[in-house]
Amino acid sequence: MPTLALSELLGATVYDPSGAVSGHVREVTLAPQEDRARVSSLIVKTRSGNRALPFASVSQINGGVRAATSMADWPAVDGTEGLFLLERDLLDQQVIDINGRKVVRVNDVDLQLDSQKVSGQVHPVLRVHSVDVGPRGAVRRLLRGIAPRMALHTLLGRIPPRTIPWNFVDVIETDPARRVKLNISYEGLAKLHPADIADIVEDLAPDERQAVFQTLDEETAAEALEEVDPKVQKSIVESLDSGRAADIVEEMDPDAAADLLNELPEDRTEQILVQMEPEAQQDVVELLEHKEETAAGHMTTDFLALPVAATVQNAVDSMREFEGGIEAVSTIYLVDSHGTLVGAVPLARIVLVPPSTPMLSLTQEPLILTHETSPENEVAELFDKYNLLTLPVVNEQNKLVGVVTSDDVISMLRSKL
Repeated sequence: MPTLALSELLGATVYDPSGAVSGHVREVTLAPQEDRARVSSLIVKTRSGNRALPFASVSQINGGVRAATSMADWPAVDGTEGLFLLERDLLDQQVIDINGRKVVRVNDVDLQLDSQKVSGQVHPVLRVHSVDVGPRGAVRRLLRGIAPRMALHTLLGRIPPRTIPWNFVDVIETDPARRVKLNISYEGLAKLHPADIADIVEDLAPDERQAVFQTLDEETAAEALEEVDPKVQKSIVESLDSGRAADIVEEMDPDAAADLLNELPEDRTEQILVQMEPEAQQDVVELLEHKEETAAGHMTTDFLALPVAATVQNAVDSMREFEGGIEAVSTIYLVDSHGTLVGAVPLARIVLVPPSTPMLSLTQEPLILTHETSPENEVAELFDKYNLLTLPVVNEQNKLVGVVTSDDVISMLRSKL
């Protein structure tokens, strides 16, 4: 199927059915609510002002645009609400390349020309095929109208294309009202790994970051926020209203949420905590009371602890209901009736034994633990010495109060670099 560059279509002459010149193409529009890729109309600059030529009324694109209706039938353009304008909203704008997991700038847009038969008649259909993010698009726009057409075509043929298929592009829209009207979401971005989302977000401007976190679902936003640089984390949360911030923060691991809120001004932290669900709020408040440089300052209160009389079947049932992070289930802890830590069972040990097997018979020796006031460097040393995935944290009465995970230690060490 033939393709056409947006830069070649912009400024093209528009002819009416008689062949008379009606004007020139000023903009190319999409109606995303109806079709995210299909061109819905052309905005034509005429002697009587800007008019909208519905693409259904275009009969041909070849050396110009041929209209099947006269200019009098094209409505005047009073506004562009609900329309996505390819030049204004896409050219030279930053977009998210979902496939490449990065932010890129659009130099041109490749349009695919197709046709469809309606009532026995063939009509052209124009769709956004891809965005050009390489030098080819930039050169085409720079030299169009300056270099001879054939010379420009030859030059462009020597420049390797760098394009991104349109279905791999997430458009960034900072205006909440326009996001709704244009049906713009970040579904593609939301499917990426949280660490990739974090890398992308860190490359965006502050208002663009806010737009992304206003749109992502709370769980995805929380996972991505945990991966973002702490300074950027703080900026993002401060840019959101307290209700939206609370929705995201309560989906974070309690320790990560506490670390984040600890960096915010006290009044802002209170605003967010007040709007959090009571259970999540309590977990975070308890962690905020601990010194950051201690084991308790890095632990999470999301962990699996079972009574000493529990069986493997009990452990499996608990894992099915567990809503904490994956890292925290690599070890299952056993506690007595007072909550005192009795033993630790690595997840791998319960895989090949019968469901009726007592968990106490599977405990790992020696039992490695740390106290909540232990300095963070001792925590790191224990992980290194014993190759731990998790480390239980106990209080003065040896009651299990939390767990430090390997990713907590990695984050701690990275913050020291």
